[in-house]
Amino acid sequence: MRYQHLLVAIAATPESHRLVAKAVSIARPLNARVSLITLATDPEMYNHFAAPMMENLREVIQEETQHFLRDVEQHAHYPIAEKVIASGELSEHIRDFCRTRNVDLVICGNHNHSFFSRATCSAKNVIGQSQVDVLLVALE
Repeated sequence: MRYQHLLVAIAATPESHRLVAKAVSIARPLNARVSLITLATDPEMYNHFAAPMMENLREVIQEETQHFLRDVEQHAHYPIAEKVIASGELSEHIRDFCRTRNVDLVICGNHNHSFFSRATCSAKNVIGQSQVDVLLVALE
């Protein structure tokens, strides 16, 4: 199959560079576009009592996530079409991104090696909701 637009779901971890490298190895021979999507942590999940500081914390988290995406883009050595920071349920954002931007391959990492972890894997939701091909890359 000749893919034209790949979406890589990454987290702020070193393994994300491996996922992007895998996407680039697929995209480069096809001259396909590569986009990135990641989740920004919602600070309200951590402390409901620090309401006055939440806006500043939200800004800091957003800034750190943007810095992470710029770093991944710089190390990709391939043009990144779009970078998206989402919040909430990742699989819904991926589904919508694929639908509105003609993505035909989603690449996700899989840290889950135990039976229980595989059963509750977040990639399971992505696969279940995806209407395009999904490549699940094993990560250590």
